Amino acid sequence: MFRRAFWFTTGAAAGVWATTRVQRRLRELAPESLAVRAAGRAAETGHRVRGFALDVRAGMARREDELNDALGIGRGPAPRAALLPPPAHGAGTFPAPETTGTTGTTGKEDH
Repeated sequence: MFRRAFWFTTGAAAGVWATTRVQRRLRELAPESLAVRAAGRAAETGHRVRGFALDVRAGMARREDELNDALGIGRGPAPRAALLPPPAHGAGTFPAPETTGTTGTTGKEDH
């Protein structure tokens, strides 16, 4: 009798453990969970790429300074973009259409 109780309890515990594992795995593979995980990994990858790009730029600037020093070349004039004044407010955009009274942008009455 004791043997049967032992194996019954062992089987029940194994069933509970297996059911718990399956339910956990199903939750992990749910579309919402996969979307959250993918978004997190994409953001993490973006941060890594940005850090890599910053490291490359710093290395490029350092190497450019080394080469300029080796060749006896000083810093040249400022780049053309740095010499240009900042664009005026709204530059490059069309003016907002004026609407007065009951007429719209077509000049006809809006009803």
